[in-house]
Amino acid sequence: MGPALPQEQPKDMESYYSLLQAGSELESTLQQVTVPVSMKEVAGYIEKQVAYLSGGRGEDSSVVITLPECSAFSDIPEEALAKVLTYLTLIPRARQPGVKFIIILDRRLDTWTSIKTALARIAASFPGNLHLVLVLRPTSFFQRTVTDLGFRFSQEDFMLKMPVVMLSSVTDLLRYIDENQLTSEFGGTLDYCHSDWIVLRTAIESFAVTVKDIAQMLQGFGTELAETDLPEQGNAIEFLLHSHTEKYRRLKDAIRSVMREGRHLLSSLEDSGKEEDSNTKWDVTQDWDTVQRLLAQLRDMELAFDGFFDKHHLKLQQYLQLLRYEQSFQQMEHSLEKLSVQEKAVTCSGDTLSHTEQAVRDLDCLEKRAQEEMAKAQIIILHGHQLAANHHYAMALIVQRCNELRHRCDTLSSALRSKRNTLTQVQSLLQRLQEAQHWCDEGAYLLANQQVDKVQSKEGAQSALREIDKFQEGAPPLLGMGSDLLSMEYESVLTPELQAHIGKTFEKHSAVQGMIEGRQACLRKLTHKHVRPVQLVPPRPENPPRAKSPLFSPKHGDPLKFTFDLSLPGKRATRKSPNSRKIEVMHDYQNRSAIYYNVDGEDSPDLLKHHVIKELIETERIYVEELLAVLLGYRAEMDNPSLSVPPPPGLRNKRDVLFGNMPDIYNFHSRVFLQELESCLETPEAVGACFLERKENFQMYERYCQNKPRSESLWRQYSDCAFFQECQRKLEHKLALDSYLLKPVQRLTKYQLLLKELLKVSSGCERTSELQGALTAMLDLLKSVNDSMHQIAITGYEGNLCDLGKVLMQGSFSVWISHKKTSTRMKELTRFKPMQRHLFLHERALLFCKRREEHGEGADKTPSYSFKHCLKMNAVGITENVKGDVRKFEIWYSGREEVYVVQAPTLEIKLAWLNEIRKILTSQQKLLKEQCHSHPVPEQIQLSPPLSESKQQRASVSSEETESGHSSPDPLSSSPRRQRNRRSWPGAPHSVDICEGLEDWSGANSLSNLSDTEEDDTSSLAPGRYRALAECQRYGSNDLIVKCGDVIQLQQEDGEGKWLVRNLSRRQEGQIPASSLLIILGDSCRRHSSRLGDPGNLKVRKLSSP
Repeated sequence: MGPALPQEQPKDMESYYSLLQAGSELESTLQQVTVPVSMKEVAGYIEKQVAYLSGGRGEDSSVVITLPECSAFSDIPEEALAKVLTYLTLIPRARQPGVKFIIILDRRLDTWTSIKTALARIAASFPGNLHLVLVLRPTSFFQRTVTDLGFRFSQEDFMLKMPVVMLSSVTDLLRYIDENQLTSEFGGTLDYCHSDWIVLRTAIESFAVTVKDIAQMLQGFGTELAETDLPEQGNAIEFLLHSHTEKYRRLKDAIRSVMREGRHLLSSLEDSGKEEDSNTKWDVTQDWDTVQRLLAQLRDMELAFDGFFDKHHLKLQQYLQLLRYEQSFQQMEHSLEKLSVQEKAVTCSGDTLSHTEQAVRDLDCLEKRAQEEMAKAQIIILHGHQLAANHHYAMALIVQRCNELRHRCDTLSSALRSKRNTLTQVQSLLQRLQEAQHWCDEGAYLLANQQVDKVQSKEGAQSALREIDKFQEGAPPLLGMGSDLLSMEYESVLTPELQAHIGKTFEKHSAVQGMIEGRQACLRKLTHKHVRPVQLVPPRPENPPRAKSPLFSPKHGDPLKFTFDLSLPGKRATRKSPNSRKIEVMHDYQNRSAIYYNVDGEDSPDLLKHHVIKELIETERIYVEELLAVLLGYRAEMDNPSLSVPPPPGLRNKRDVLFGNMPDIYNFHSRVFLQELESCLETPEAVGACFLERKENFQMYERYCQNKPRSESLWRQYSDCAFFQECQRKLEHKLALDSYLLKPVQRLTKYQLLLKELLKVSSGCERTSELQGALTAMLDLLKSVNDSMHQIAITGYEGNLCDLGKVLMQGSFSVWISHKKTSTRMKELTRFKPMQRHLFLHERALLFCKRREEHGEGADKTPSYSFKHCLKMNAVGITENVKGDVRKFEIWYSGREEVYVVQAPTLEIKLAWLNEIRKILTSQQKLLKEQCHSHPVPEQIQLSPPLSESKQQRASVSSEETESGHSSPDPLSSSPRRQRNRRSWPGAPHSVDICEGLEDWSGANSLSNLSDTEEDDTSSLAPGRYRALAECQRYGSNDLIVKCGDVIQLQQEDGEGKWLVRNLSRRQEGQIPASSLLIILGDSCRRHSSRLGDPGNLKVRKLSSP
């Protein structure tokens, strides 16, 4: 909700109306004292003295207008003359409406024609009340005579228009106008300066115009202020205040300037009035009054505007204050609401004492923050009261906000006090219960540690009794209250969890108390009579069978056994400690039953899980702290300009190279992952879900590890610089920065170790699958990181490695290579030693690279891989077994155009690679099979012609490799028996068929280091044991069932193409058609051979010969 906008009240509008009224009065005065025609319009003709007002007056105070001698009078346009006469008549009429005018037309040096023309023009142009026209006729005899004659004949015409008097001399002029009202040129004494009159008149008019402009500006600015819509943003209000203030100051400066101009004009008019006598200063007095009147009205308008502006400015300031106060209120309201939510989140369930203590600590922090926020709220409330005391227009709203804040603070304080009381009571109860349980544990230990041989005597029994009595004296008072009384005492905070806790404590006390009473009864008997020695069960190893212990009394029935899982107080249990023991104590109850009290010194699975999750959380906290120390102590200092030891110039702008994306890793662990791990403290099995949910976030480690070589290279260059040493000194680190840059890599490997440990002790739990999934995800991430680290070191590959798909496997192998059509590659044929190659198996290609390492001081220790060759997986086939070494296998390309014999370091690595390659080839075959579903091919159609005998002979060259000492193939390798033992995986179906691929194979260009024989490639089914690679459907009642993975034995084939087969895994026997056997024993044969009986491309797994 936004702040309340200031509403204009009637009283507030009075100042605005006063401003409008003052402006109206000033405008009325200006209309009275100003004339429509200004001096600027007629200044040219006035300066030429076409006509002028001397200030003289005639009869009835008629104003005298003088038209002196002007040689160019006839050239003046009618419009200009009319405007000049209008201007001269408007000045007196503005002062005295209805005034009469007398015109003195001086034509003493002119002609009758000029006089006649002038009279005619005056009659036509004069706008005022013309009382008399006095004409001074020409002085020359001729012109005088002409004028007299002309005037006599034209007198009637002129007299009808205006009264004209023809004067012979200046003396005649004195009969109509007094001497003191005439200027010196007419023989008068009136002092008149035309230039001074022009200056004065211009000043008066300019002042009037300026006053008019100022009045309009004031009125317009006042209207703008009154009609301005107030925004709801504080910045906009501040801008309005600033702009209005600046405009107000400019207007005030303009008003002061006009005032100065008016006072100067008044001074000039006063000086003019003093120089003239009282009879001739009437006009000056009127001008002075006009200017004084304008100044007074302008001052009134200024005062009205000042009042209005001050009120409006105050409104704006108060609105801004209210806006800021409302923002502070809303922020504080949000903070208090957040604190209330956090207060409600502090639980008082009382599950464990540690949880309650943690809740108390959380409440302490919350109360501290609440005190800080409530102190700020008190400042806001005080500020609100100050605004109200200053008569703010929104006083009611401000007081309401103050009351709301005070109520929220009181509510929060009350809730915190209540929560504090509740937690204190819960904590007190749990501490008392813990003390009681500890007493029970000590009692159990006391009974267990009493040696039987020492209590056989009377003195020993009495000593043991005294020891027990002394122990019972120190029993906590809580145990004497009873569970009901204790529940009543803590009824206000009691929860089902606490009630259960109380019940377990008293149940445990009852059991221990029963054991103590039984022991006391036995010991009392021993003090009165001699009994047969009783031996307690000594500590025994874990595996030997349990031996029966003698009882105190031979009259026992079936013993009653109580088992307590107790951890030794004050000692931290260790997993599978060599000193772990089970203590079994047996007593004689009053009801003559026995109690077995077991103390298991071994860690239970729950305790082991707790240890693992605790270690995971503690190490995670340390890891986050170390990352923060590196980021603040090293990375941030690289941009610190005030550092006494600045970093070297070569390190500038290279923070991202040295530290990689460590800030992202820190943000993820500190803000997300650590909190999620801490939430799993009581449920360690939930850790698996945390890792699985954040599996994508851990991909950032791959980017960090990929940057690690660049970071290490940069570190090696500057590791000895003073900057790093100074940072290490400030952090008090014993190890240099490179050790801390390795922390993320070390942490990544630590996760899978902790998950393995947690998985060990969580067998049989409901969420074991999640833990297994988390472990698998971490191991996959480690493999992916490792593979990507090697991939980025590949050099020389011209394409984009990303186009090859994900790296599935990578490793170093020994490789022999041969090309089918390159008979001149003698270097390869004579290669006795294999090439060392690093292979990268991608989803769509297999890369052969050569590993290179730099040596020498300062060299980069990270290996690089020079790209050598690339095989597309859609044209690759494999032969899994090669004679001579179980670690070897074949990779052939484009129908054996190129054959690579690869020797793995171990058999396990070979099997892993074959498994991945087989998955790729199988997925390609399935994809192509799905694409071909719409165009099925009849099963009996032969896809490739049968090989000729010579081709079959050439095709029988062994794909198994002998030891590296053999460099040429054996001519006997083409025997049919060797062909039957061949076992291979072809590439995609659209590649060259394997039989065609062997078509031109000869010993001359065969693979170096090949043997003379081949195995595991059958041309027909042979008796023996095999492992099924596919399932077989039941064809009849006599047919057996074969599942994938079953071990079957082929016994014999009948004349109808059926084999007698025994399923050794299921102990069944039956007949299976040969076509079905081909499917069971090798799925690839259906994709590469058109005949069901064609064994050329079978992939079978023969286990043994019959």
